[in-house]
Amino acid sequence: MKGSTLAMNKNKFVYTAFLAIAFAATFSACKDKRSTGLEYARNMYDPIAYNPDQPNKNFKDGKTAQLPPAHTKPVGFTEYDEYPNTKEGYEAAGVSMVNPLPVDTVNLAQGKHLFTVFCSPCHGEKGDGQGHLVKIEKFSGVPAYQTGSSSRGGNMVDLTAGKIYHTITYGVNNMGSHASQISPTDRWKVVMYVQQLQKGQ
Repeated sequence: MKGSTLAMNKNKFVYTAFLAIAFAATFSACKDKRSTGLEYARNMYDPIAYNPDQPNKNFKDGKTAQLPPAHTKPVGFTEYDEYPNTKEGYEAAGVSMVNPLPVDTVNLAQGKHLFTVFCSPCHGEKGDGQGHLVKIEKFSGVPAYQTGSSSRGGNMVDLTAGKIYHTITYGVNNMGSHASQISPTDRWKVVMYVQQLQKGQ
Protein backbone atom coordinates (compact mmCIF):
# COMPACT_ATOMS: atom_id res chain seq x y z
CA MET A 1 0.00 0.00 0.00
CA LYS A 2 2.80 2.32 0.98
CA GLY A 3 4.67 1.46 -2.27
CA SER A 4 1.63 2.19 -4.45
CA THR A 5 1.11 5.55 -2.72
CA LEU A 6 4.76 6.41 -3.36
CA ALA A 7 4.39 5.45 -7.04
CA MET A 8 1.25 7.58 -7.36
CA ASN A 9 2.99 10.56 -5.76
CA LYS A 10 5.95 10.08 -8.11
CA ASN A 11 3.64 9.98 -11.13
CA LYS A 12 1.87 13.13 -9.92
CA PHE A 13 5.23 14.87 -9.55
CA VAL A 14 6.33 13.88 -13.07
CA TYR A 15 2.98 14.96 -14.52
CA THR A 16 3.09 18.31 -12.65
CA ALA A 17 6.67 18.93 -13.76
CA PHE A 18 5.72 18.18 -17.38
CA LEU A 19 2.80 20.61 -17.23
CA ALA A 20 5.01 23.29 -15.69
CA ILE A 21 7.62 22.93 -18.46
CA ALA A 22 4.94 22.92 -21.17
CA PHE A 23 3.33 26.04 -19.64
CA ALA A 24 6.71 27.80 -19.45
CA ALA A 25 7.51 26.95 -23.07
CA THR A 26 4.10 28.16 -24.26
CA PHE A 27 4.31 31.34 -22.19
CA SER A 28 7.82 32.13 -23.43
CA ALA A 29 6.64 31.77 -27.05
CA CYS A 30 3.64 34.06 -26.45
CA LYS A 31 5.74 36.75 -24.81
CA ASP A 32 7.66 37.52 -28.02
CA LYS A 33 5.67 36.98 -31.21
CA ARG A 34 8.86 36.35 -33.20
CA SER A 35 10.15 33.77 -30.74
CA THR A 36 9.62 30.09 -31.43
CA GLY A 37 9.99 29.31 -27.73
CA LEU A 38 12.08 26.35 -26.73
CA GLU A 39 13.60 24.60 -29.72
CA TYR A 40 14.92 21.09 -30.11
CA ALA A 41 18.24 20.61 -31.93
CA ARG A 42 18.94 24.31 -32.47
CA ASN A 43 21.89 23.51 -34.77
CA MET A 44 19.40 22.21 -37.35
CA TYR A 45 17.88 25.71 -37.56
CA ASP A 46 21.20 27.56 -37.79
CA PRO A 47 23.26 26.09 -40.64
CA ILE A 48 27.02 26.31 -40.41
CA ALA A 49 27.31 27.29 -44.08
CA TYR A 50 26.88 30.91 -45.17
CA ASN A 51 23.82 31.96 -47.15
CA PRO A 52 24.72 33.49 -50.56
CA ASP A 53 23.51 36.96 -49.48
CA GLN A 54 25.34 36.99 -46.13
CA PRO A 55 28.52 39.00 -45.51
CA ASN A 56 31.59 36.79 -45.39
CA LYS A 57 34.89 37.86 -43.83
CA ASN A 58 36.70 34.95 -45.53
CA PHE A 59 36.79 36.81 -48.85
CA LYS A 60 38.46 40.13 -49.68
CA ASP A 61 35.25 41.73 -50.94
CA GLY A 62 33.30 40.49 -47.91
CA LYS A 63 30.68 38.68 -50.03
CA THR A 64 29.69 35.02 -49.85
CA ALA A 65 28.49 34.79 -53.47
CA GLN A 66 31.66 34.79 -55.57
CA LEU A 67 32.17 34.83 -59.32
CA PRO A 68 33.97 31.77 -60.74
CA PRO A 69 37.73 32.22 -61.18
CA ALA A 70 38.79 33.69 -64.53
CA HIS A 71 39.26 31.28 -67.46
CA THR A 72 37.40 28.42 -65.78
CA LYS A 73 34.51 26.41 -67.23
CA PRO A 74 31.72 24.51 -65.47
CA VAL A 75 31.92 20.72 -65.61
CA GLY A 76 30.28 19.49 -68.81
CA PHE A 77 30.30 22.96 -70.40
CA THR A 78 30.90 23.03 -74.15
CA GLU A 79 32.07 26.15 -75.99
CA TYR A 80 29.86 27.31 -78.85
CA ASP A 81 31.76 30.46 -79.82
CA GLU A 82 32.40 29.54 -83.45
CA TYR A 83 28.67 29.95 -84.21
CA PRO A 84 27.63 33.27 -82.61
CA ASN A 85 24.06 34.40 -82.07
CA THR A 86 23.86 36.23 -85.39
CA LYS A 87 22.29 35.59 -88.78
CA GLU A 88 25.76 34.65 -90.06
CA GLY A 89 26.33 32.28 -87.13
CA TYR A 90 22.95 30.67 -87.78
CA GLU A 91 23.71 30.16 -91.47
CA ALA A 92 27.21 28.84 -90.73
CA ALA A 93 25.82 26.35 -88.20
CA GLY A 94 23.30 25.23 -90.81
CA VAL A 95 26.07 24.42 -93.26
CA SER A 96 28.78 23.02 -90.97
CA MET A 97 27.14 21.35 -87.99
CA VAL A 98 26.19 17.70 -88.25
CA ASN A 99 24.49 15.62 -85.58
CA PRO A 100 27.24 13.46 -84.01
CA LEU A 101 24.77 10.98 -82.48
CA PRO A 102 23.55 7.84 -84.22
CA VAL A 103 19.88 7.73 -85.17
CA ASP A 104 18.59 4.87 -83.04
CA THR A 105 15.54 4.05 -80.95
CA VAL A 106 17.20 5.07 -77.66
CA ASN A 107 18.26 8.52 -78.87
CA LEU A 108 14.92 9.10 -80.58
CA ALA A 109 13.00 8.08 -77.46
CA GLN A 110 15.06 10.44 -75.31
CA GLY A 111 14.72 13.17 -77.92
CA LYS A 112 10.95 12.72 -77.92
CA HIS A 113 10.84 12.95 -74.12
CA LEU A 114 12.93 16.14 -74.09
CA PHE A 115 10.84 17.62 -76.90
CA THR A 116 7.64 16.83 -75.00
CA VAL A 117 8.96 18.51 -71.85
CA PHE A 118 10.64 21.59 -73.31
CA CYS A 119 9.19 22.18 -76.77
CA SER A 120 5.68 20.76 -77.08
CA PRO A 121 3.98 23.44 -74.92
CA CYS A 122 4.46 25.79 -77.89
CA HIS A 123 5.33 23.58 -80.87
CA GLY A 124 2.74 20.87 -80.10
CA GLU A 125 3.44 17.17 -79.63
CA LYS A 126 3.24 16.61 -83.39
CA GLY A 127 5.31 19.70 -84.23
CA ASP A 128 2.25 21.33 -85.79
CA GLY A 129 2.65 24.64 -83.92
CA GLN A 130 -0.49 23.94 -81.89
CA GLY A 131 0.90 23.45 -78.40
CA HIS A 132 -1.07 24.11 -75.23
CA LEU A 133 0.25 27.68 -74.87
CA VAL A 134 -0.75 28.45 -78.46
CA LYS A 135 -4.22 27.03 -77.93
CA ILE A 136 -4.84 29.21 -74.87
CA GLU A 137 -3.45 32.17 -76.87
CA LYS A 138 -0.38 32.87 -74.74
CA PHE A 139 1.71 32.77 -77.93
CA SER A 140 0.90 32.90 -81.61
CA GLY A 141 2.73 32.39 -84.87
CA VAL A 142 4.55 29.18 -83.92
CA PRO A 143 5.30 27.54 -87.29
CA ALA A 144 4.63 23.87 -88.02
CA TYR A 145 7.69 21.80 -88.89
CA GLN A 146 6.11 20.34 -92.04
CA THR A 147 4.21 23.26 -93.48
CA GLY A 148 5.42 26.44 -91.75
CA SER A 149 7.86 29.12 -92.81
CA SER A 150 10.90 30.13 -90.78
CA SER A 151 11.07 33.75 -89.62
CA ARG A 152 14.69 33.71 -90.82
CA GLY A 153 13.75 32.62 -94.32
CA GLY A 154 12.96 29.29 -95.94
CA ASN A 155 10.58 26.53 -94.94
CA MET A 156 10.65 24.79 -91.56
CA VAL A 157 10.75 21.42 -93.27
CA ASP A 158 14.12 22.35 -94.83
CA LEU A 159 15.85 23.38 -91.58
CA THR A 160 19.13 21.51 -91.21
CA ALA A 161 20.35 19.88 -88.00
CA GLY A 162 22.79 22.76 -87.42
CA LYS A 163 20.08 25.43 -87.72
CA ILE A 164 17.80 23.58 -85.32
CA TYR A 165 20.68 23.15 -82.84
CA HIS A 166 21.59 26.85 -83.12
CA THR A 167 17.98 27.84 -82.46
CA ILE A 168 17.71 25.59 -79.38
CA THR A 169 20.97 27.07 -78.08
CA TYR A 170 20.19 30.76 -78.61
CA GLY A 171 16.44 30.93 -79.15
CA VAL A 172 14.66 33.12 -81.70
CA ASN A 173 11.79 35.63 -81.44
CA ASN A 174 9.52 34.55 -78.53
CA MET A 175 11.47 31.35 -78.03
CA GLY A 176 14.16 31.80 -75.41
CA SER A 177 17.50 30.02 -75.21
CA HIS A 178 17.36 26.46 -73.85
CA ALA A 179 21.14 26.20 -73.40
CA SER A 180 20.85 26.30 -69.60
CA GLN A 181 18.13 23.64 -69.55
CA ILE A 182 19.25 21.15 -72.19
CA SER A 183 22.81 19.86 -72.38
CA PRO A 184 24.63 19.90 -75.76
CA THR A 185 24.23 16.11 -76.14
CA ASP A 186 20.53 16.27 -75.29
CA ARG A 187 20.06 19.14 -77.76
CA TRP A 188 21.23 16.82 -80.53
CA LYS A 189 18.63 14.26 -79.41
CA VAL A 190 15.93 16.93 -79.67
CA VAL A 191 17.27 17.89 -83.13
CA MET A 192 17.03 14.23 -84.17
CA TYR A 193 13.40 14.03 -83.04
CA VAL A 194 12.48 17.36 -84.67
CA GLN A 195 13.84 16.04 -87.97
CA GLN A 196 11.49 13.07 -87.64
CA LEU A 197 8.61 15.50 -87.14
CA GLN A 198 9.72 17.41 -90.25
CA LYS A 199 9.13 14.17 -92.16
CA GLY A 200 5.74 13.67 -90.50
CA GLN A 201 6.96 10.60 -88.60
